Amino acid sequence: MPIPISALFGRSPIRPIQEHMAKAQLCVIILGDFLEASFAKDWQKAETLQQAIRAAENEADDLKSNVRSHLPKSLLLPVPRTDLLQLLSIQDRLANTAKDVAGLMLGRRMEIPDSLHKLMKRHYQLSLRTSEQALQGINELSELLETGFRGKEVDLVEKLIDDLDAIEHKSDLSQITLRAELYKLEASLPPVDVMFLYKVISWIGKIADISEKIGSRLLILLAR
Repeated sequence: MPIPISALFGRSPIRPIQEHMAKAQLCVIILGDFLEASFAKDWQKAETLQQAIRAAENEADDLKSNVRSHLPKSLLLPVPRTDLLQLLSIQDRLANTAKDVAGLMLGRRMEIPDSLHKLMKRHYQLSLRTSEQALQGINELSELLETGFRGKEVDLVEKLIDDLDAIEHKSDLSQITLRAELYKLEASLPPVDVMFLYKVISWIGKIADISEKIGSRLLILLAR
C-alpha cells in the first residue's frame, strides 16, 4: 500500500532519507552478528540473521521506492531534488552489499579460517564505523537545512566526513593485510573457497567505500 505523502515526509523531505539510511545501517549492524555466527559455524542462527538482513533490506527498498515516487519536484530548499535522489541510491548500496555478503556466505556455508577471524572482525568493524559516521552525517542534514548550510553545523559535518575518510583509509589498509594473510593460506585451501573468500573481503570493504561516497555527496551539498 502506498505511503501517504504527508506520512512519508511530514514537515521535512529529509526525514525519509534519514529513515532509509538508518535502515541501511541496520543491515550493516546485523551483518556483524551474522559473521560471528558463521565463525561459530552456527548456520541455523546465521540463517535467521540473514533473513533479518533481507527483511531490513526489503524495508529499505520500500522506503526508497516511496521517496522516489513522492519526493516533491518543487521543493523550496537549498538541496536539489536530484542530489537527494543520488544520495538515496548510494545509501541503498549499503543495504544491498550487507545482504550480498550474508547471502553468499550462507549459500556456500563459507567457513572463514580460524587464523583470519581476528583480522576479519577488524575489517568488518572498520567498515561499520565508516557507515556509522555516514549515518551521523545524514542525521545532521535537518540541522543543516535549518541553518541554511551555514555556521557551526557545517563545521561539525565537515569534521564527521574528515573522520569518515580517515577510517575508510584504515579499512583499505586492513583489507590489504587480510588479503596478504589469505594469500599465505591459499595452498592449503580449495581454490574455489579462496576465490569466494577474496570476494567477501572485498565486499565488506565495499561498505566503507560506499560510506565514503555518502560523505562525498554531503560535501557536495555543503558546497552548493
